[in-house]
Amino acid sequence: MPDLPKAVVLFSGGLDSTTILAIAKAEKFDVHALTISYGQRHSVEVDVARRIAAAAGVARHIVLDIDLTQFGGSALTADIAVPKGRSEGDMAAGIPVTYVPARNTVFLSLALAWAEALGAFDIFIGVNALDYSGYPDCRPEFIAAFESTARLATKAGVEGAGSIRIHAPLIDFTKQAIIERGLVLGVDYGATVSCYDPGLSGAPCGNCDACQLRAKGFRDAGLDDPALA
Repeated sequence: MPDLPKAVVLFSGGLDSTTILAIAKAEKFDVHALTISYGQRHSVEVDVARRIAAAAGVARHIVLDIDLTQFGGSALTADIAVPKGRSEGDMAAGIPVTYVPARNTVFLSLALAWAEALGAFDIFIGVNALDYSGYPDCRPEFIAAFESTARLATKAGVEGAGSIRIHAPLIDFTKQAIIERGLVLGVDYGATVSCYDPGLSGAPCGNCDACQLRAKGFRDAGLDDPALA
């Protein structure tokens, strides 16, 4: 049996990235999961990512520590209040303070470095341009631009050995569609976390943008969120 192609999956332990991990495995990739511990307020997700990656049987899971609190500029990395109780209209208007400056550019660069070291040409990321909070680095234009940069910036790309592909299969999915796709693949959403401002126990706040978008996805799918059971 031939070896499976290797892929790096950016993996936070959240709803979207857990679905992405399941998609990569279903597409017969040898999954190498990369979790970035960047000083995020919702650091509980790192422990969740460890548990889910272990249960999924990935080839390797790296938790990489960087400290974006040194830069701040976001409610997730600085002493800035996480917005709560915003309407769908509010969430669709402008870029919220939970945006972490250049986060996906940084994350994809780190994933690219590992992919190049592995001899992998495939990187998966769970960005979404529909049910999301207005982040500029979740748009299709950004993903296409980074993929082009990756092909220019790598030894394999320059020498013609292969081209990096950035997979963002959820980019035009609603949260409902993401959940329905994941359930077909056997994703246990009860194990995932989404909240930007969880309590000390890790319980979701229920009112931040991430919690509200997640709740809407399950509600639209006609399902209860198993994480709240």
